Amino acid sequence: MRKIPNHGTLRMTKVAYPLGLCVGLFIYVAYIKWHRASAAQAFFTIAGAASGARWTQQAFSAPGSATRNHEVFYGIMFDAGSTGTRIHVFQFARPPGETPTLTHETFKALKPGLSAYADDVEKSAQGIQELLNVAKQHIPYDFWKATPLVLKATAGLRLLPGEKAQKLLQKVKEVFKASPFLVGDDCVSIMNGTDEGVSAWITVNFLTGSLKTPGSSSVGMLDLGGGSTQITFLPRVEGTLQASPPGHLTALQMFNRTYKLYSYSYLGLGLMSARLAILGGVEGKPADDDKGLVSPCLSPRFRGEWEHAEVTYRISGQKAVGLYELCASRVSEVLRNKVHRTEEAQHVDFYAFSYYYDLAASFGLIDAEKGGSLVVGDFEIAAKYVCRTLEIQPPSSPFACMDLTYISLLLQEFGFPRDKVLKLARKIDNVETSWALGAIFHYIDSLKRQKIPAL
Repeated sequence: MRKIPNHGTLRMTKVAYPLGLCVGLFIYVAYIKWHRASAAQAFFTIAGAASGARWTQQAFSAPGSATRNHEVFYGIMFDAGSTGTRIHVFQFARPPGETPTLTHETFKALKPGLSAYADDVEKSAQGIQELLNVAKQHIPYDFWKATPLVLKATAGLRLLPGEKAQKLLQKVKEVFKASPFLVGDDCVSIMNGTDEGVSAWITVNFLTGSLKTPGSSSVGMLDLGGGSTQITFLPRVEGTLQASPPGHLTALQMFNRTYKLYSYSYLGLGLMSARLAILGGVEGKPADDDKGLVSPCLSPRFRGEWEHAEVTYRISGQKAVGLYELCASRVSEVLRNKVHRTEEAQHVDFYAFSYYYDLAASFGLIDAEKGGSLVVGDFEIAAKYVCRTLEIQPPSSPFACMDLTYISLLLQEFGFPRDKVLKLARKIDNVETSWALGAIFHYIDSLKRQKIPAL
């Protein structure tokens, strides 16, 4: 599943929803769509809710429909995020001598996330066991012993004190060891940002077919979360490899091939963390003075409270002329010398996810359900329009000017020109563009290379 962004809690003491602004935004969106038609992909999903859990099954072919000549195998990936724990049960089929294909996926999510049980570790086992029962229901008994079971934790456990996080992971491992599935010593771990980016890159290139044909053009991946942002692509230019700073290159083995990827995760440059930095705040610390946090990126008449990482900040706009220019200047200060720019990135096709998608959909730059394509400059056009309306009336979202301006300048800092086309998608061929698929696929591939007997 795609990461579900957490926008934080916002309490406003003065918010307006003017008819004039709504009409203006409608005209602006209509103009953008008339001026440049976006390319869209068709998606389909079946989703329901039961007992507070989110449940989705995606069938790409009937389970068990693989022919006798196809090797069928399964993989189970737990995504332990900050807001919930999700299980992905994947079924694959591998024709003789070919790259495997995904034939079925079962998904279920439970709230809250593992980190919520930091002070009651034993209680965390109940949810893990409930999700394991889902795997038992959807994987034939004869496959259990050969099906790898893995949990990767992300932001929620990264933010916990080390000892508390390790106790939670140890409890999960105990539950896993008692299950009938294939469990290795590395079955439970906290995922670092680079691994998250690489796994998402595998997912996208697996779903687009780029990994099937050696020498075919791969696509890059851009992800914008709340606390961090990732960029990953496969360099084709030797100069990119030579000029990359330490820590920006990583080797990946898949299908008997080695990929040398450009991949980096920028902690603190996710959208929520960036908001705080733009406001002049510090992670985990309330504002010191009575005025709270003041920003030119907010409406001059705005006064309110914003909760981020369990800290409540009083925020307000400031009286000024030329809000976009002032906001862009402040955002540029936050981004200065933070992002490495690589020339080759502008020549690679990129998919963008998470907050890139959410913001573009919110302002009509792409279809909210189907996704689509846009150019980097569209974010800048939208930012200028929204920021300048703040001098007249505030929009429904007080952070609209700030967020759009930040995304526009972040993409330019990565080296993308304004006419660079980006594809925004939540799904490719009905499959969530989550790192989970790439992570389990890579794990299974590594086990096969190690010639694990059960596989």
